[in-house]
Amino acid sequence: MARDPFVVIGGDAAGLSAASKFRRETDRDVIVFEKGQWISYAHCGTPYFVEGSVERLTDLLSLSPADVEERGIDLRRGHEVVSVAPDERTVTVRADGDRFVQPYDELLVATGASAATGPFDPSLDGVFTLHGLDSAAAIDAYLSPTADYDRDRLGDGPVDAERVAHNAALDPPARAAVVGGGYVGVEMAEALTARGVEVDLYQRSAHVLPPFGDAVGDRVESHLAERGVTVHTGTEVEGLVGDDRIEALRVDGDDRPVGMALIGVGIQPNTALLDGTGVDRGPSGAIRTDDYGRTTLPAVYAAGDVATARHAVTGEETWVPLGLTANRAGRAVGSTVAGDPTPVGDVAGTAVVKAFDLECGRVGLLDLDVAADAGFDPVSETITAGSRSGYYPGGDETTVTLVADGTTGRVLGGAIAGRDRAAIRIDILATAIESDLTLPDLERLDLAYAPPFSPVWDPVLVAAKVLGGRLDD
Repeated sequence: MARDPFVVIGGDAAGLSAASKFRRETDRDVIVFEKGQWISYAHCGTPYFVEGSVERLTDLLSLSPADVEERGIDLRRGHEVVSVAPDERTVTVRADGDRFVQPYDELLVATGASAATGPFDPSLDGVFTLHGLDSAAAIDAYLSPTADYDRDRLGDGPVDAERVAHNAALDPPARAAVVGGGYVGVEMAEALTARGVEVDLYQRSAHVLPPFGDAVGDRVESHLAERGVTVHTGTEVEGLVGDDRIEALRVDGDDRPVGMALIGVGIQPNTALLDGTGVDRGPSGAIRTDDYGRTTLPAVYAAGDVATARHAVTGEETWVPLGLTANRAGRAVGSTVAGDPTPVGDVAGTAVVKAFDLECGRVGLLDLDVAADAGFDPVSETITAGSRSGYYPGGDETTVTLVADGTTGRVLGGAIAGRDRAAIRIDILATAIESDLTLPDLERLDLAYAPPFSPVWDPVLVAAKVLGGRLDD
């Protein structure tokens, strides 16, 4: 008996990873519904397009629609799934002003996340979030002098031409405010500076990049200031001022003139599609999933930025929306639906970010209160060590924060900052966490040494020695 297709909602990282893996493993039909026109793009590359390091917007595409169809996937762009009926195993789809019902045998919800705007009005000209290629194209157009705007930068993708033209017709800003000092805020402070704009970065908490810890935050703030960014920490933006176009930020009752505001106050999972279905939710309202990406609805899976995962340190449910997590989980779901049950894998929150010349990485638990609430006896140490042998040119001071359980010595988390291949060193700690290594285990790792690459004792090993010595006292 013929089976209904595997239906995927969302044509980006998790959705197309699942569909591609499914088609490699089986000859069953798979349909991917994508409400927009863009598919399979590198969201994390958008600040570098705005900056100018990426020549064309379409360079950020991983797969074209033709590539997807060659894989035997029925891709339908401009098709929005507006409701799910889990008991009937159907979805209702809206396209070209009409609606139709599509049956499924299994369903994957891979609808991703959207940029949060907080209390700010994103409808004012000059106010942007950065989430998707159309927003990147609009920002690029807004920053360009009207007469000099190069439309070839867009490539030949399905860009929102009307939005681009509207922003290209406006005079570019001389000063911009970045509201939020997270990943996007720090990366966009660099991108806007590269475009010749004076930048003020506002962060409500005491440090930028809060998930990276205080030591990294301190170092990033100093480096941003060195590169001309005015950093305002411990400062809350009260609102945006302007009628049609932004004119100022209101801070502490004062209006501070700006010609642009980039809102980077976080993202939220796109779960509204499953409202009313009774699906269980987890942290931040994300869709609760098990080890195989299954939701609490029959034959319904979720993966990517819309779904929860299990934390590698605590073993508890968490929500960590990152690119590798989405691709890996989507691939696992595709394999499971094809008949080979594959766990989506735990997450440790491993992340890296660049702030001009400074590289930063983080993994696991860094907040000692959070670690204590998870049942650990956390201890922490921050060290600074050279990235190469002292006599070899090109080295830089590398800052490492390491967190471990004081009772067992188990590695719980870490953060790194430096100018010389610092970020990639976080993978050592990510591997240690995934392998449940203790500080003595970490200290005994046989890491590579040669003067151009590392001192005899890599900065990560130095941190393990110092923190381990505290536990031995």
